Amino acid sequence: MIDQTEAIREGEELDLDAIKQHLEPILGSKVGALVVSQFPGGHSNLTYLLSTDNEHWVLRRPPFGSKVKSAHDMSREYRILSALKDVYSYGPVPIHFCDDHSVIGSDFYLMNYIRGLVIRREYPSGLNLTPHHVRAQLLNFFDVLGDLHSVNLKQAGLDNFGKPKGYVRRQVEGWSRRWVAAVTPDTVNCDNIIRWLNENMPEESGKASVIHNDYKLDNVIFDIDDPMQVIGVLDWEMSTVGDPLMDLGCTLGYWVQIDDPDWFREARTMPSDIDGAPKRAEIIKRFQDRTGLSVENFPFYFCFGLFRLCVIGQQIYYRFYHGYTKDQRFKGFLKKAHVLQAMCELIIAGEITD
Repeated sequence: MIDQTEAIREGEELDLDAIKQHLEPILGSKVGALVVSQFPGGHSNLTYLLSTDNEHWVLRRPPFGSKVKSAHDMSREYRILSALKDVYSYGPVPIHFCDDHSVIGSDFYLMNYIRGLVIRREYPSGLNLTPHHVRAQLLNFFDVLGDLHSVNLKQAGLDNFGKPKGYVRRQVEGWSRRWVAAVTPDTVNCDNIIRWLNENMPEESGKASVIHNDYKLDNVIFDIDDPMQVIGVLDWEMSTVGDPLMDLGCTLGYWVQIDDPDWFREARTMPSDIDGAPKRAEIIKRFQDRTGLSVENFPFYFCFGLFRLCVIGQQIYYRFYHGYTKDQRFKGFLKKAHVLQAMCELIIAGEITD
């Protein structure tokens, strides 16, 4: 049930001697016993576990060969976590940032390790929750997102961070451009979705808040002894200050519920359609009560969240189609893009409203 590390993947090795030498002033004599392993999964920043017999830390660095600095900005991620550590108890505690590329060839940062339960496509075997407990756990998952959106920006020192004004429009335009750049001859047509998002774009909610931008179950850690409770939120690489309703929409883009079409449920990436799991309408009400925000024009935010995932899937497939990767897992992202496009069209047609 706990995320297990594995041997470091070929081509993603770290210079352990250089790391030990660099971290000795921070960790002291402990560095002599350091060993390194790697967390599996993910298509972006790389995450490693540094361990001694009794202590653990996590190291984050960009992918090897990455040339797009803004997409893997370690200093930005470190700054967000540093700002949140005293006002939001769920972020990992940042310990050290390094921009000296002579150590491992890139920026990296060190943070504390949060040991706990991670839920992926299915609930882990051995975690036998009743429907009542499933509901409590998943509503608490959304409460923690609402609490992030309630962080006082000035108190966190983030009142001048990001560009919250015009955030909704920039997101729609940006993801539309990314779609156009990732189109392949065998993919679906998203022109109608892009047009609808532009024509139905709501006014900004009027609230700027810290947003995570990839808040989903496998980026959250639950307490092993009390699995209803969230104890950590991970992967802050896309976080910024913007409209919290867009963040909610991105999370609900992952949220497949029990009465959704079977073809959509088959494509789910987390067990949000299990018996006891709250539906989107209940989540929205809970979110409104928690944050005081009014979630109007929900179909827009839901459609945007789905379209964004459609684009991400198509971008991954694009790499496979053009031979940039031979990883057969990436071939399946074409089907996922088709499913997400079809769900967007149902929203546009008014067949799905919550």
